Amino acid sequence: MSDPTEFGRIDADGNVFVKTAAGERPIGSWQAGTPEEGLAHFARRYADLVTEVDLIEARLGSGAADAGQSLSTIRRLRSGLDEAHVVGDIDGLSARLDKLVLVAEEKAGAARAARDAARAESLARKTALVEEAEVIAAEATGWKTAGDRLKEILDEWKSIHGVEKKAESELWKRYAAARDAFTRRRGAHFATLDSNRKQAQGRKEELVVEAEQLSESTEWNATAARLKELMTEWKAAPRAAKDTEQKLWERFRGAQDAFFKRRSEVFSARDAEFKGNLERKQELLAQAEALDIDADPKGAQNRLREIQGTWHDVGRVPREAQAGLDRRLRTVEDKVKAAMDAAWRRTPPEASPLLAQMREQVARAEQQLASAQAAGDQRRIKEAEKALESKRKFLAMAEHTS
Repeated sequence: MSDPTEFGRIDADGNVFVKTAAGERPIGSWQAGTPEEGLAHFARRYADLVTEVDLIEARLGSGAADAGQSLSTIRRLRSGLDEAHVVGDIDGLSARLDKLVLVAEEKAGAARAARDAARAESLARKTALVEEAEVIAAEATGWKTAGDRLKEILDEWKSIHGVEKKAESELWKRYAAARDAFTRRRGAHFATLDSNRKQAQGRKEELVVEAEQLSESTEWNATAARLKELMTEWKAAPRAAKDTEQKLWERFRGAQDAFFKRRSEVFSARDAEFKGNLERKQELLAQAEALDIDADPKGAQNRLREIQGTWHDVGRVPREAQAGLDRRLRTVEDKVKAAMDAAWRRTPPEASPLLAQMREQVARAEQQLASAQAAGDQRRIKEAEKALESKRKFLAMAEHTS
């Protein structure tokens, strides 16, 4: 303000007046110096007001000020301006303040709307977090993931501000209840799981004990079948605790490996033995098949009997070779039998060694009967008569056939 006298004056008595559109009004007195100094003093007061208004206007324009607080300050300045002890353009400053009131009201309204929106958004976010926590509490079975998520929800909850206290309290109660429900349900699950694992441990320990007992068995086929059944039962049984499961499995598998290793060793040794037996029987079979049956049936029969005796003493051969060997040996046996039958048919009855042998047996039976009759032993007589009758019957049949 270049000329304070334009907006104020000091009379001869020192009374100070400010000029407005409504007329002059007294604002104080000045006795300490010249009228010019007095007007300058009250003009500086006016300048201070202008500076304060400029600052408020600038802060409102930049958005740095709190619109609500600025509005309160502007209204205070505006209401006090009609009685302010200052010299200056009161009407102009009043007009500026009236405009600033409108600006501040608009900005304050926008700020309130923004706060309300932010508060609503915060409420919505916390409500969504609570609802998610409630779903987790009721449905989640991925216990670690769900537990971690509940912790994340709590951290996120703490970062959200601006929710009304009452609503905040109600939402917190719901979250806390959901977290407690999840904790109880998880605890119940693991308690049941522990119980099931103990039962599984008991069952698998039984399987391990049986497998270890069977590991020393020599009942190869029956034991192998039972171990396979135990493996099926193992897979069907629930899992024990991780460390326990691994230790039991190592024992179970070790018992199986021990049995099958012993069986493999025995079978390998037996296969080696069977291979040697096969070679020996192939040699015997070659000898049997080389017999000159037509030239000497009786000699071939005697030699075949020797081969058969050695054959049975040799022992078992691999299963896949047994049938073929037996079939070839039976072929030789059938040829020898056919040759002997043919020779038998060509032998005169009186020259048959078999008939001679059977007649000798009848004669001995007659002697035994005579001895029993002489002794008067009825039991021996009956037995002798029965034996004699049987031998005579066979002799008659042989003579008739011949």
